[in-house]
Amino acid sequence: MAPRRKASKLQPAGGSSGGELILRPTEHKDYINELSHEVLCHIFRYLPMKDIMCMECLSRKLREAVTLYLRVVKVVDLCAGRWWEYMPSGFIDSSFLLLLKKMPDLEQLFGLHPRYLERRRVRGYEAFSIPGVLEALQACPNLLGVETSHLELVEAIWNYMPQVHILGKFRNRNGAFPIPAENKLTIPVTAKIQTLHLVGVNVPEIPCVSMLRHLYLKWVRLTKPQPFKDFLCVSLRTFVMRNCAGPTNSLKYVPLVTGLASARNLEQLELVRVPFLGGLIQHVVEDSWRSGGFRNLHTIVFGACKNALEVDLGYLIITASRRLHELRIQPSLTKDGVFSALKMAELEFPQFETLHLGYVDEFLLQCKMSHSELVKYGLADVIENPGIITDIGIKVVNEVFTNIKYLLIYNCPHLHNPHHWITDQSRWSRLVDLTLVRCHAVKLESFSQFIELLPCLEFICLDQMFREPPKGCARVGLSAGTGIGVSSALVSNQNSNNDNNHHHHDANLPPAPPPVNHNHQRQQHNVPVEVNGLEEEDQEEEEEVILEEDHRGAAPPIEPKGAERRTGAEEDAAGPSHLAVAPEDEEQAGPSGLVQHCRTAGAPGPKPPLVISDSDSEEDEGLAPRLPSSCLQQPASCSKGKGKTPLRRGKATSLSVPVSGCGRSCEKSCQVTSEQIKADMKAASECGRRSISKDMATETVDRADGTSVRPLSRVAHVGGCGGAVVGAPHGANLTREASLRQNCGPAVVGSVNPQTVRRPPHAAQDRPAGAARLSQQGEGPSEAFVPRRPLTRSCTRTSSASLLPETDLPPARPRVAIRRKRMSDKSTSTSDPVTEDDHIQVLSLKSKNLVGITLTNCGITDLVLKDCPKMMFIHATRCRVLKQLRVESAPIVNRFDYAQCKKLDMEQVLDQILRMPPERNRIIYMRPMHQIDSVALERQLFQGPYPYHIAIVHEFSNPPNIRNKVRIRSWMDTIANISQELIKYEFFPEATRTEDDVRKYPRYPWGRDIYTLEGVVDGAPYSMMTDFPWLRTLRAADPNSYARYDFEDDESTTIYAPRRKGQLSADICMETIGEEISERRQSRRGVFQRVVVLFLHHCDTPGEPVEDDYI
Repeated sequence: MAPRRKASKLQPAGGSSGGELILRPTEHKDYINELSHEVLCHIFRYLPMKDIMCMECLSRKLREAVTLYLRVVKVVDLCAGRWWEYMPSGFIDSSFLLLLKKMPDLEQLFGLHPRYLERRRVRGYEAFSIPGVLEALQACPNLLGVETSHLELVEAIWNYMPQVHILGKFRNRNGAFPIPAENKLTIPVTAKIQTLHLVGVNVPEIPCVSMLRHLYLKWVRLTKPQPFKDFLCVSLRTFVMRNCAGPTNSLKYVPLVTGLASARNLEQLELVRVPFLGGLIQHVVEDSWRSGGFRNLHTIVFGACKNALEVDLGYLIITASRRLHELRIQPSLTKDGVFSALKMAELEFPQFETLHLGYVDEFLLQCKMSHSELVKYGLADVIENPGIITDIGIKVVNEVFTNIKYLLIYNCPHLHNPHHWITDQSRWSRLVDLTLVRCHAVKLESFSQFIELLPCLEFICLDQMFREPPKGCARVGLSAGTGIGVSSALVSNQNSNNDNNHHHHDANLPPAPPPVNHNHQRQQHNVPVEVNGLEEEDQEEEEEVILEEDHRGAAPPIEPKGAERRTGAEEDAAGPSHLAVAPEDEEQAGPSGLVQHCRTAGAPGPKPPLVISDSDSEEDEGLAPRLPSSCLQQPASCSKGKGKTPLRRGKATSLSVPVSGCGRSCEKSCQVTSEQIKADMKAASECGRRSISKDMATETVDRADGTSVRPLSRVAHVGGCGGAVVGAPHGANLTREASLRQNCGPAVVGSVNPQTVRRPPHAAQDRPAGAARLSQQGEGPSEAFVPRRPLTRSCTRTSSASLLPETDLPPARPRVAIRRKRMSDKSTSTSDPVTEDDHIQVLSLKSKNLVGITLTNCGITDLVLKDCPKMMFIHATRCRVLKQLRVESAPIVNRFDYAQCKKLDMEQVLDQILRMPPERNRIIYMRPMHQIDSVALERQLFQGPYPYHIAIVHEFSNPPNIRNKVRIRSWMDTIANISQELIKYEFFPEATRTEDDVRKYPRYPWGRDIYTLEGVVDGAPYSMMTDFPWLRTLRAADPNSYARYDFEDDESTTIYAPRRKGQLSADICMETIGEEISERRQSRRGVFQRVVVLFLHHCDTPGEPVEDDYI
């Protein structure tokens, strides 16, 4: 039995004569000093070295115990097991030598991670230096190994103490890209090391290191011309080489591949941007597989390997089929033929689980450098195009890998119908996790069917999927969301007529040219460029709204040079809209079929279009072919050969082009190619920038006789339901809404001569007074004419000028440009500033095992949970048009995250969540991008028929702090558990909330016990309005015997810290709140069994999203 503890002695007062007893506390005893040295040494084994060193200063006995402990210790960790931290600071050469001299039996020293080491000693200067560390280590005669992360220190150990092993994983901590010149390491052949992770280091060569098991090279510059000539690591199990600056000659990688084949235990092979010789791996596998080469691989990664062939990958997969777990394939190898060949091999992959198609390394996705900069810093010259795998190839994937659990597909624009991936031989019966990124052609309805057919699917992650159709596409006959002009072959998200299986033009379409990436365009034109998913967000520009000056009786229009007069008969003979004047030169696949490109006899052919290597089109408007010089000289003939009049802005040329509409031309005019659209947008943006930079200088047109002419203004000629825009100066886009409306039928519009086009005389009278005043202020010969955009519906709303055609109109007066945020959404590919509702795209989920879905940058407007009995969370981030949530059957979903979804209908989403049956506690995290009416929000939640206790938390930290959000999830369940215990076992009254209660309590506090908690977390205020029971009492209670002080939070750093108070469970908490329970029972105030927390983070409310690593 343990000895009884004597806390105090009872002695009678006044000696032996009796009297009352008084309590005399005994003197404090030092129990630690009563322990033996052996027991103290045993205790020291559980303390970090820093604390042991502090013990030396407390007492003589403890100093003796520390000395004894250090004398016998064999393993010391200076970082207490935290290998990612630095060792205690304050050491100098003499003190570190003194410490190690006290440990004569030391065999293994872990955690030797100094924050800074001097390279050499300086006389008279006490410092911590590499020679000092080496001297201290040499003072330990039995030392076998050292763990460190210092490049120069490990090289010194290899040179001066070659018998010492480098323990654990060597990871240098000062790696960066571009590779710092001071980071150097020479690896000797005799190096005793098993794991070597080098990041951002200059290494001469990789020699034959017999002990090496794991080699990880990232951003490593190999400086010798033949860095692999002696490479032979027979014990190697992991080889990773990512984005290294090595030799550009592919032949110099032959010893690397042959050396890897000799490593019979190689399990993980990752090659990213390694330009080995194409076909080399095939031949090496053929020579080595019988002796076990590459037979034990469980992970194969190919990324941006310039010369890699399908046979290289295929031979590796076939050789490693028995143990293969994971496969990541670069876009150039993501094609149907690879999997068709594997299917013909008739192999089994019993352990295969993870497949990543179209794999692109994270560094390339996140790097802000251009391709030319990466090449300048020594990386291989590689530009990847999107993967060309189709639905047929994906269907074969599951026939080859029948046990696949995790599927990730990145940027495969030729995938259309996921429900076709499922056949009798391809059931995807074990697929658990599905991630699709930037597969823009996948159809939403087909995807929903696919999800319903997957029996074991638990997690869905969608990133940049189902993009919303660009504004104005319906008006010009474009298919919605096609990824115009890129390698996706103009496929559609929604329009089934563009499906590869149903397209009526498929037989006539020529094959799309291979995508070519021109990275130098970024420097030349300063426009957004994408390479393999490297997106630059287009900055939201300020565009200009043009208010025109109208006056009657002005001078007659002047005919620009090069324009030809045509009679009505001549125009009729020219054909509808002048589309077929010149002989046909070529045909190009457009979104609506074949578009004929016509040229005049003397005009040279247009330059080939610049096509970037990705399936996005929203940021591609600047990559347009420049107009040939002959087109600038012959504006009339150059502008009449395509589906819509491609008016380009020439520096000294004014284009005024006749357009006539008829039944045939209406269909033809809808066939607009991506090159035309992008060229128009580039011309418009360039002319706007040029006009602004000239500081509103007058724009004139130089004639041959030396006189200057003002350009003609736009005049829209609208007739019937369709129409045509006439007379667009300087390459401004033609009005798509007025002239190119396909669905309204043909418009009967008469021929218009550019010389007879006039402004309606009543236009100035109909305009608002403010516009007229602005126009008058801008009157004068020095005012500039700034054509920035087509005249569309949204532009006409700012001016009530009539669009009806008239004759006898004066030419355009100068316009006054006022700056205003542009009205169009910036993520549309045409940037057409029309006012148009978002295209409704509904993602319906029906799955028996689905647990959660994550949406990022997706173009869906509605999310519907039809039947998801196991669904637990929904995360939506930066979904620009996501508006509504409909929950039909998802009883246990309890976590909702909506961050930076600017059009989210908060009232509708909250109502849907709170109307769900109260089977779970729920937390809703929102980061709105606009100001919230908190009073209306509180009224909606607290007054509504929602059977929950509700808390609304307003968090104002910026940058965002998630401390409160994370902590709330840990204690909100405790609050609800207390209420459930009382209702189930203590017969406590349960509250209800029906429509009658809503009518009964029309005013604050709406029948609830509402209170507010406020505070500051990390310098940012928060406010919590709630009717949670028990919370105030628990926060105010004193810590109990279960309190944990190793937890960093308390009420000063978060709303409520239960572990600091020892309130670890509902039972313990009920001991604290007994008085509040009695009061509620007496007043017959019931409680709800479930709680809901709405957490509003207001860092994005100004409308600009804040960068946040947590989302």
